[in-house]
Amino acid sequence: MDERPDTIKYSIKKPENCFSSGKPPSVTIVGAGLAGSEAAWQAAKRGVRIRLFEMRPEKLTPAHRSGDFAELVCSNSFRSIAIENAVGLLKEEMRRLGSLIMSCADETKVSAGGALAVDRNFFARCVTEKLADHPLVEIVRREVNDLPADDLVILATGPLTSDAMNEAVRHFTGNEYLYFYDAVAPIVTAESINMDRVFRSSRYGKGDSAYLNCPFTKDEYDVFWETLVKAEKAPRKEFEREVHFAGCMPVEALAVRGRDTLRYGPMKPVGLTNLRTGKGSYAVVQLRQENNEGSLFNLVGFQTSLKWSEQQRVFRLIPGLENAEFMRYGVMHRNTYINSPVLLRPTYQSNSRPGLLFAGQITGVEGYVESASSGLVAGINAARFAQGKEPFIFPADTAHGALAHYITTADPAHFQPMNINFGLFPPPGVIFRDKKERCRILAGIALKSIANCASQI
Repeated sequence: MDERPDTIKYSIKKPENCFSSGKPPSVTIVGAGLAGSEAAWQAAKRGVRIRLFEMRPEKLTPAHRSGDFAELVCSNSFRSIAIENAVGLLKEEMRRLGSLIMSCADETKVSAGGALAVDRNFFARCVTEKLADHPLVEIVRREVNDLPADDLVILATGPLTSDAMNEAVRHFTGNEYLYFYDAVAPIVTAESINMDRVFRSSRYGKGDSAYLNCPFTKDEYDVFWETLVKAEKAPRKEFEREVHFAGCMPVEALAVRGRDTLRYGPMKPVGLTNLRTGKGSYAVVQLRQENNEGSLFNLVGFQTSLKWSEQQRVFRLIPGLENAEFMRYGVMHRNTYINSPVLLRPTYQSNSRPGLLFAGQITGVEGYVESASSGLVAGINAARFAQGKEPFIFPADTAHGALAHYITTADPAHFQPMNINFGLFPPPGVIFRDKKERCRILAGIALKSIANCASQI
């Protein structure tokens, strides 16, 4: 899909390599969260001057409590430390690329078993002090309400971007390319779907058979409905309660309206004939392909606020998903993100204004580590662009590259934020015995590839 906002025209002069005049080039970064802090560090250590804008503590968000950079507002965990886990691999890649966030996380870690968790106060202080001590980083404590007109800008304002900046981004991207709330359905791996129980078809046979369909008998549906309406919901923070998602109600909220409500909504069986039996079904859950490789599938219409453990328990009652492997659980929370497949390059540069880069959750990455990773890539590429070098695209066989590839190539009509997972990586091209071996192979390939990247950047 090649749609691009065409209402805004920019005349972009590529920044010259200022090293020739003895004056370092500069980058303006808006937001000193995980992504903005990492971007600042990566660009500064490549000799680029940084102006880092942070509105806190002059103006706090509903979630933040301090003026320290990279403040963790939810969990203090950066998740798994295992290389065979995609987020563990992403962290190791960041270490090998000289990440500020990982350095401070390792310095301030607390006991957390198989996870990397930090003392959140010491961690934020560590990030703040290291950036404040860097001779090329100028910290400006004030709010920025519009996209700076500077030649090189990284926007890393986070999921709680201010109303004024939201409006500026909306004007830049076009109304249809900016979203303000996550209403995200779970995603499962293709290899964990029981293909003997599902059938491939599109409703009324229109177009390609693009969906996998999970058919229910009446008894199966009754058990599923009764379990769903009794399932435990995740608590929501006060600042996330300001909206009920029009047009995308949580599936459990629809279910409590009546036993058959789902059968007339996201689970309607009309127009879907089970090609194996030649008959219709009492209800159907449709699975839509999530990525080009066909390794991930989205539960259509199943945005939810159930606890993650409850999602696994309840949604495995869906025929064909008895052993489903969840690569992302459903969430419903306050977020601001752009339609990156339409707007961004895998370098995190804007298509229409290459000197403007985006980083963090506003790009559609989900999670602490993923946000910092996007800042790392944006910071490297802002520095390269400033110095007259070609921006660097991380290969898709690395965790950094797989994440950037997803957010810039996903279906724009159904784009939703994503955590890093091995379903985003290209197939390893070898036969493996089980999932653990597959993950080990992919991690080994990634670490060799990231070593090659490190030598080039």
